[in-house]
Amino acid sequence: MYHNILVPISFDTDRDTSAPLKLAELLATPDARVTLLHVVEHIPTYAISYMPQDYMASARKAIQAELDELAGRLPNATGVVVEGHSGRSILDWAEENKPDLIIIASHRPGMQDLLLGSTASQVVRHAACAVHVVR
Repeated sequence: MYHNILVPISFDTDRDTSAPLKLAELLATPDARVTLLHVVEHIPTYAISYMPQDYMASARKAIQAELDELAGRLPNATGVVVEGHSGRSILDWAEENKPDLIIIASHRPGMQDLLLGSTASQVVRHAACAVHVVR
Protein backbone atom coordinates (compact mmCIF):
# COMPACT_ATOMS: atom_id res chain seq x y z
CA MET A 1 0.00 0.00 0.00
CA TYR A 2 1.24 3.48 -0.91
CA HIS A 3 0.83 6.83 0.83
CA ASN A 4 1.79 9.30 -1.91
CA ILE A 5 0.89 8.33 -5.49
CA LEU A 6 1.60 10.28 -8.66
CA VAL A 7 -0.53 9.53 -11.73
CA PRO A 8 0.59 11.41 -14.86
CA ILE A 9 -2.45 11.97 -17.07
CA SER A 10 -2.38 12.34 -20.84
CA PHE A 11 -5.51 13.50 -22.61
CA ASP A 12 -4.45 12.05 -25.97
CA THR A 13 -7.37 10.37 -27.70
CA ASP A 14 -5.73 6.92 -27.62
CA ARG A 15 -5.06 7.05 -23.85
CA ASP A 16 -7.33 5.44 -21.28
CA THR A 17 -7.28 7.27 -17.95
CA SER A 18 -9.55 4.79 -16.16
CA ALA A 19 -6.98 2.00 -15.69
CA PRO A 20 -4.36 4.14 -13.87
CA LEU A 21 -7.08 5.67 -11.68
CA LYS A 22 -8.46 2.24 -10.73
CA LEU A 23 -4.98 1.02 -9.90
CA ALA A 24 -4.28 4.09 -7.77
CA GLU A 25 -7.46 3.44 -5.85
CA LEU A 26 -6.47 -0.21 -5.29
CA LEU A 27 -2.91 0.52 -4.19
CA ALA A 28 -3.57 3.58 -2.01
CA THR A 29 -3.79 3.48 1.75
CA PRO A 30 -7.02 4.99 3.15
CA ASP A 31 -5.22 8.28 3.89
CA ALA A 32 -3.07 8.31 0.74
CA ARG A 33 -2.52 11.47 -1.26
CA VAL A 34 -3.02 10.98 -5.01
CA THR A 35 -1.85 13.60 -7.48
CA LEU A 36 -3.04 13.63 -11.09
CA LEU A 37 -0.39 15.49 -13.06
CA HIS A 38 -0.74 16.78 -16.61
CA VAL A 39 2.21 18.30 -18.45
CA VAL A 40 1.46 20.97 -21.04
CA GLU A 41 4.21 20.94 -23.64
CA HIS A 42 5.77 24.27 -24.56
CA ILE A 43 4.50 25.77 -27.80
CA PRO A 44 7.31 26.84 -30.09
CA THR A 45 7.72 30.63 -30.32
CA TYR A 46 7.15 30.63 -34.07
CA ALA A 47 3.71 29.03 -33.54
CA ILE A 48 2.52 30.97 -30.50
CA SER A 49 2.18 34.17 -32.50
CA TYR A 50 -0.58 32.52 -34.58
CA MET A 51 -2.68 31.64 -31.53
CA PRO A 52 -5.10 33.81 -29.59
CA GLN A 53 -3.47 35.75 -26.74
CA ASP A 54 -5.37 33.92 -24.05
CA TYR A 55 -4.88 30.45 -25.57
CA MET A 56 -2.53 29.10 -22.89
CA ALA A 57 -4.64 30.46 -20.02
CA SER A 58 -7.80 28.97 -21.55
CA ALA A 59 -6.10 25.64 -22.20
CA ARG A 60 -4.72 25.43 -18.64
CA LYS A 61 -8.16 26.25 -17.23
CA ALA A 62 -9.85 23.54 -19.32
CA ILE A 63 -7.18 20.96 -18.44
CA GLN A 64 -7.41 21.83 -14.75
CA ALA A 65 -11.21 21.39 -14.87
CA GLU A 66 -10.80 17.94 -16.45
CA LEU A 67 -8.19 16.94 -13.87
CA ASP A 68 -10.43 18.15 -11.05
CA GLU A 69 -13.29 16.05 -12.45
CA LEU A 70 -11.03 12.97 -12.56
CA ALA A 71 -9.65 13.71 -9.09
CA GLY A 72 -13.21 13.83 -7.75
CA ARG A 73 -13.46 10.09 -8.41
CA LEU A 74 -10.72 9.29 -5.86
CA PRO A 75 -10.43 10.16 -2.18
CA ASN A 76 -7.69 12.70 -1.34
CA ALA A 77 -6.85 13.30 -5.01
CA THR A 78 -5.87 16.60 -6.59
CA GLY A 79 -5.05 17.71 -10.11
CA VAL A 80 -1.92 19.64 -11.01
CA VAL A 81 -0.97 21.21 -14.34
CA VAL A 82 2.68 22.00 -15.11
CA GLU A 83 4.48 23.15 -18.24
CA GLY A 84 7.54 21.58 -19.82
CA HIS A 85 8.77 18.39 -21.44
CA SER A 86 6.61 15.44 -20.34
CA GLY A 87 9.22 13.00 -19.09
CA ARG A 88 11.50 15.56 -17.50
CA SER A 89 8.64 17.47 -15.86
CA ILE A 90 7.17 14.29 -14.35
CA LEU A 91 10.57 13.36 -12.93
CA ASP A 92 11.16 16.89 -11.62
CA TRP A 93 7.77 16.93 -9.91
CA ALA A 94 8.44 13.51 -8.41
CA GLU A 95 11.86 14.57 -7.13
CA GLU A 96 10.34 17.62 -5.44
CA ASN A 97 7.21 15.93 -3.99
CA LYS A 98 8.62 12.46 -3.19
CA PRO A 99 5.81 10.10 -4.22
CA ASP A 100 6.37 6.48 -3.23
CA LEU A 101 4.66 5.25 -6.42
CA ILE A 102 4.17 6.57 -9.95
CA ILE A 103 1.42 4.94 -12.02
CA ILE A 104 1.90 5.80 -15.68
CA ALA A 105 0.01 4.65 -18.76
CA SER A 106 1.90 3.53 -21.83
CA HIS A 107 1.04 2.65 -25.39
CA ARG A 108 2.43 -0.37 -27.17
CA PRO A 109 5.99 0.54 -28.12
CA GLY A 110 6.96 0.86 -31.76
CA MET A 111 10.25 1.30 -33.55
CA GLN A 112 10.26 5.07 -32.89
CA ASP A 113 10.16 4.35 -29.14
CA LEU A 114 13.24 2.17 -29.38
CA LEU A 115 15.14 4.99 -31.03
CA LEU A 116 13.75 8.04 -29.22
CA GLY A 117 12.29 6.68 -25.97
CA SER A 118 8.78 7.28 -24.68
CA THR A 119 7.69 9.26 -21.65
CA ALA A 120 6.90 6.09 -19.73
CA SER A 121 10.29 4.54 -20.44
CA GLN A 122 12.07 7.73 -19.38
CA VAL A 123 10.12 7.76 -16.10
CA VAL A 124 10.80 4.04 -15.51
CA ARG A 125 14.53 4.48 -16.09
CA HIS A 126 15.03 7.59 -13.96
CA ALA A 127 12.42 7.69 -11.19
CA ALA A 128 13.67 7.35 -7.62
CA CYS A 129 10.51 5.49 -6.53
CA ALA A 130 8.47 2.51 -7.68
CA VAL A 131 6.85 2.89 -11.10
CA HIS A 132 3.88 0.84 -12.27
CA VAL A 133 3.24 0.95 -16.03
CA VAL A 134 -0.33 0.34 -17.20
CA ARG A 135 -1.24 -0.66 -20.74
